[in-house]
Amino acid sequence: MRLSALSCTRRRTARLAPVLGAALALTLASTQASQAGGGEANGPTRAESGVSAYLRSVRDRPEALAAFFRALPKGADLHNHLGGAATTELLLRLAVESGYCIDRTTLTASAPPCTGNTRPAADTVTDPGFRRQVIRAWSMQDFTPGQGESGHDHFFATFGKFGAVGALHPGRLLAQVSTSAAKQHQFYLETMLTPAYSGVAALAAKVGYDSDLTRLRNKLLAHGGMDAVVRQAMSETDSMLKEFRTAAHCDTHHPDAGCALPVRFVYQVLRGEPRELGFAQMLLGMELARRDHRFVSLNLVQPEDGPVALADYRLHMRMLNHLRGVYSDVPLTLHAGELVPGLVKPEDLRFHIRDAVLTARTDRIGHGVDIRHEDDYRELLRLMARRHVLVEVPLTSNAQILGVTGSEHPFPLYRRYDVPVALATDDPGVERTDISREYQRAALTYQLDYRALKDLARTSVEYGFLQGRSLWRDRDGHQVVPECARDRLGDPTPGQRCAQFLASSAKGAVEWKQEDAFRAFESELRTANAPVAAAR
Repeated sequence: MRLSALSCTRRRTARLAPVLGAALALTLASTQASQAGGGEANGPTRAESGVSAYLRSVRDRPEALAAFFRALPKGADLHNHLGGAATTELLLRLAVESGYCIDRTTLTASAPPCTGNTRPAADTVTDPGFRRQVIRAWSMQDFTPGQGESGHDHFFATFGKFGAVGALHPGRLLAQVSTSAAKQHQFYLETMLTPAYSGVAALAAKVGYDSDLTRLRNKLLAHGGMDAVVRQAMSETDSMLKEFRTAAHCDTHHPDAGCALPVRFVYQVLRGEPRELGFAQMLLGMELARRDHRFVSLNLVQPEDGPVALADYRLHMRMLNHLRGVYSDVPLTLHAGELVPGLVKPEDLRFHIRDAVLTARTDRIGHGVDIRHEDDYRELLRLMARRHVLVEVPLTSNAQILGVTGSEHPFPLYRRYDVPVALATDDPGVERTDISREYQRAALTYQLDYRALKDLARTSVEYGFLQGRSLWRDRDGHQVVPECARDRLGDPTPGQRCAQFLASSAKGAVEWKQEDAFRAFESELRTANAPVAAAR
């Protein structure tokens, strides 16, 4: 997907031009010179400084600010749950189309017929009050903590209310989520899902639990048991993608933007399930990542403070350690540290991130909010920096679920210790947010300039699990690989050596495409004197 041309009217240009001044009166040659032959490790270019000046000038102008962040290239979303990413409005539409019912008291969706205390979901079309009631129950819309329900409890309760509907048409959910990401100038998406749950649950129940993990794995693999579940998961994924291509019009003359977005899947392991099922799901995730290129990793989901999740946390890390010894080629990302004081006992705040890093040997963690409560957290931060363990940071999610915002959030702490971080959405449909708002929230809260935002976007793609060599020879310094060192970053027509490299690497190609988008964003902002979200 190429960045669509940014445009603005003469009226808007005239209104915004005075705030830009000389900072954006740049020569293209100076920008190109700084970008060719090795990246931008020596500080911001003049073009980047000019964009930062513009960003400062519109911080108190909501419309211009929103347009800036909508048009900003924003890398990848590495922490995204498909079931919670689609909008509540789409879920309601699916419920209506499928004739589903909604309980009048709990507002939980169920299959027809609508009897007893349920009413048709179709009533949300004609009854605005009922519609608002359902949207509030299925999302964080208008939620205010209090009256016996916390943000944490309301958030996690939503999935039980709309879950039956979300499972009906996952391909349609993916069509909306991927198209939204592409329209907001993202270039790669990793989203979490749980195919073949029934198959893996049945296999785990049949095999049972064995504390000898080598023996347990062998039992699950015996007689083609796990192979059948893998094939079921792949078949369900085939069906989902077929539905996705239809919903997104991918095989027509007018495909949705999501059709061109590289998407990979992270298999969800339900950490609140019995031990035999938890391990079986971990094994399924590893097998899928090894056998199906569409799957790149696995992650443990459900509340980290749940009773089973807490009781078995260290066991889960040991399970993953064991499997990583067998599947050393499969990268790992884990929810870790999505906790705050009061949600769990003090001792449960002291080791979750550390065990994820040291025992499970994870490549990335999601949330990492309780880092300051970890034993010797400064040493842990230095270790994460040395090992390049990235933290996926969904700011709105952490605010809504944990009540952690501003200076209480460890986002600036991670950056101060040079731990790589990437902004993410988590469950944007439930949270009523999107990636543009996440970048805007980060920029305003932590006074980030354009170069910092650009680095965050680059880092998000760099630490994605998309196959292929990186464009960067030093993943955090953004020095380009030798094959492309003589080319202007993002040049649509690179030299032969660079073109061959890009053709051989899916990751490198995505990173190159983003560099082209950065160049266009900076150039057209300078030319037009105002960014405007691309009309789609």
